[in-house]
Amino acid sequence: RLGVGGTHCSMKALRKGAAELFGESIKMGVRFGDADSRRSVTVRVGERDAEQLLFGPEDTISGTVHVDSPSGRRIEHQGIRLELIGQIESVLDRTVTEFTSLVRELAEPGELLGRAEFPFEFADVEKPYESYDGIHMRLRYFLRLTVSKAYGAKAVHEETFRVYTTTPVDESESNNAIKMEVGIEDCLHIEFEYNKSRYHLREVVLGKIFFLLVRIRIKHMELAIIKRESSGVGANAYTESDTVAKYEIMDGAPVRGEAIPIRLFLSGFDQLTPTFRNVNNKFSVRYFLNLVLVDEEDRRYFKQQEVFFYRKGP
Repeated sequence: RLGVGGTHCSMKALRKGAAELFGESIKMGVRFGDADSRRSVTVRVGERDAEQLLFGPEDTISGTVHVDSPSGRRIEHQGIRLELIGQIESVLDRTVTEFTSLVRELAEPGELLGRAEFPFEFADVEKPYESYDGIHMRLRYFLRLTVSKAYGAKAVHEETFRVYTTTPVDESESNNAIKMEVGIEDCLHIEFEYNKSRYHLREVVLGKIFFLLVRIRIKHMELAIIKRESSGVGANAYTESDTVAKYEIMDGAPVRGEAIPIRLFLSGFDQLTPTFRNVNNKFSVRYFLNLVLVDEEDRRYFKQQEVFFYRKGP
């Protein structure tokens, strides 16, 4: 037995008291109302894959939360609340910026005995940006369920969900083909073209490469999709690039007059996102098609061209 404040208390009683005080004995969960019929997506978060329900910018978020006090113990609380939060997290400076926050007070201070369930609904919630898990930036939406207890202690459960934003198709919007020339004087001269400058994420990139002059021995050629994530401003600006995909176009030496076709299926790369421009003044994501030629001495020649990716809407 231990003496605490002039009294004697068993270790078992101390553990029980601490569990009740800090909410370790409380079990909580969230169930979305249409979880059985709603589409879900598998998302890479850090080092693990997570399954998240998918919502649109105008969808209502509703369902039921449950709070359990195991073993039928009576637990006093100072209130139960549910928040819907949209926030941007930066790994670099560890800042968190909330751009959406709504609160539902589910229960006033009282007691819990066994299981308590509370329905909830967030209608007309502003969800202006698409969820994103990037190199250094993360944008996520989640529900935060909080049971407040005495002395400022809290039991908290978070449930993340996914939001996709789509772009309506406007056939009148300019989507011209890209044509460029690349050359090394008296050694190499090629022309390449892509059929569009804007692609939705389920589309196919089509193009051709024409060899007009070849006086160096090309070993192979590849097309890569480069993602460039930028955040911050001025002295705190930071840009990081990542190769999302590589596609070998040619293996072997081309000859003058040869034309090599390009056919790249974007739907094969789940990690692709739409192009994001200055999301909440925090970050941007741009994509480039990077054409790379490698000669027999392993020298690399490349040319990048920016393209715009979007998620196709109705």
